[in-house]
Amino acid sequence: MALKVKKVDVWAVEFIDEPGGLAKRLAPIAAAGANLECIIARRQADKFRAGLAFLTPIKGKKVIAAATAAGMAPAEELTTLRVEGLDTPGSCSRMVSAIADAGVNMRGVSSMSAGKNFVAYIGLDSDADAATVTKVLKKLGSAKAAGKKKLARS
Repeated sequence: MALKVKKVDVWAVEFIDEPGGLAKRLAPIAAAGANLECIIARRQADKFRAGLAFLTPIKGKKVIAAATAAGMAPAEELTTLRVEGLDTPGSCSRMVSAIADAGVNMRGVSSMSAGKNFVAYIGLDSDADAATVTKVLKKLGSAKAAGKKKLARS
């Protein structure tokens, strides 16, 4: 299976690190009809009782208005790729190795599997890095798919 790679807009929001802190930030966008594919939230080690969440997608007029009113903003300093593919042993390792071999330093990566597929979000420093990584991952996915076809014909 070829890898599906696309650039996604990510929004960010700080929240109070206490029970319900993140829920208070998410409630307004949920009420506006947001259907988030990914939330990555964590404590901020350098700030007392503060957390940081990254969310995608934030789209539609009502959801964007609710997100803005809730203190969320596009994470403009962060370029993110969403990668989807067949979940096989070592798939994430192959991806991050290919990215490293291309000389690109990732800001972060989150990957999870669901059924037979995985979805990963890769944070990068620039659009140029995203273009490079997109090419690398599409080549990796097509090479892996070609290898499986060869095995099937044998």
